[in-house]
Amino acid sequence: MRSYKSTMATPIRLLPREKRERCLEEAGYNVFNLAAEDVFVDLLTDSGTGTMSDAQWAAMVRGDEAYAGSRSFEHLREAVSEVMGFERVVPTHQGRGAENVLYGVLIGEGDVVPNNTHFDTTRAHIAENGGDPVDCPIESADDPDAEGAFKGNLDVESVRTIAEDVGAERIPAVVLTLTNNSMAGQPVSMANVEETRELADELDAAFVIDACRFAENARFVQRREDAHADRPVAEIAREQLSYADALVMSGKKDGLSNAGGFVAVRDPDLFERAKQRAILYEGFPTYGGMAGRDMAAMAVGLREAVTGEYLETRIRQVERLGERLREEGVPIYTPVGGHAVYVHAGRALPEIPLKAFPGQTFVCELYREGGVRGVELGSFAFPGTDRPELVRLALPRRTYHDEHLEHVVESAKAVMDRHVTDGLEIVDEPDNEALRHFSAELRPV
Repeated sequence: MRSYKSTMATPIRLLPREKRERCLEEAGYNVFNLAAEDVFVDLLTDSGTGTMSDAQWAAMVRGDEAYAGSRSFEHLREAVSEVMGFERVVPTHQGRGAENVLYGVLIGEGDVVPNNTHFDTTRAHIAENGGDPVDCPIESADDPDAEGAFKGNLDVESVRTIAEDVGAERIPAVVLTLTNNSMAGQPVSMANVEETRELADELDAAFVIDACRFAENARFVQRREDAHADRPVAEIAREQLSYADALVMSGKKDGLSNAGGFVAVRDPDLFERAKQRAILYEGFPTYGGMAGRDMAAMAVGLREAVTGEYLETRIRQVERLGERLREEGVPIYTPVGGHAVYVHAGRALPEIPLKAFPGQTFVCELYREGGVRGVELGSFAFPGTDRPELVRLALPRRTYHDEHLEHVVESAKAVMDRHVTDGLEIVDEPDNEALRHFSAELRPV
């Protein structure tokens, strides 16, 4: 049973198949180029696409739009302190703005930055500042069928090996992404957070947590880690962040907001440097690219995100989608993560070779069949990496209902039943290969 009721509705429409095929061709077989109104069920991302609560909308009405010293910023800072345990906060327009601010003052030429798995913008920001982003997932993470409660964990021994090879002085930060988005949204255990803290101390490196889905991760810790089973999820969420020196946060995920993000740090000197960089790239340190009303909505959303009722509804909906896809024979990464189901497109379309992008092909065929938009997180999005051909179906928070999910399942099954054999090739891509999936154009082969 949902822990909420709907008080606003937005009409959506399923275009005729011929129109969908034309839209796909005009978009260069890249669903980022589709108009949102031409999409029936949009699972491209859970970032900023969720439904805000009545309390958040009420807070927006009272948003303080002052350039400096905004009351809404104080509300946000208080919420970050209460929910996440950080007093020093630098607001940004969204998560990648936070990455730009923090990594711009932490990372230099020749540095090496380990992460359980870097997401696309994280990888790009570290590389942009001259660093080398290195993925260090645990061994079972690359196996979609492997059992494991916390397949999102960082392989700390792998980081130690890197430190021995390059020298600890070249590792200014160790990053832990909660949950591990690029590794099928898999959670990270509290024990692994503690181990990462010890590792950072050994290396004299900053411990940074990408906290975009910190609340969902805390719910998995409560469910799967016996030592924390009887604790409130809000308490778990705060403890897992207490080990970090700094956070980067997209409020568009577990801030339950449509815009915004922030950097939070403990060190006063790092705080001052981050503020100065934020002034250059984001805005004054008491708004940072956000309207006052957005900060007000996020302050409410952070508190709502760590309630057990909300999280149970959220995570169970994602699990139900995964269960239904498996029942219909659609191969997925297991266990299902907290914000999305990841289809194993390499298995779903076995006749398409890797060089013809089976993941991106599945994304396009899913739209062709049912107007459903997902996103490829395989060889197209992460060139040069050895990872499964995954397609992420990310569920916006408090937005879709079971009927929509059934349509997604039917569309995915229809793709498999057609036995697609034609893949795709790139015809145009940007210079920054790490971000090519946002704008590159393809064609069928």
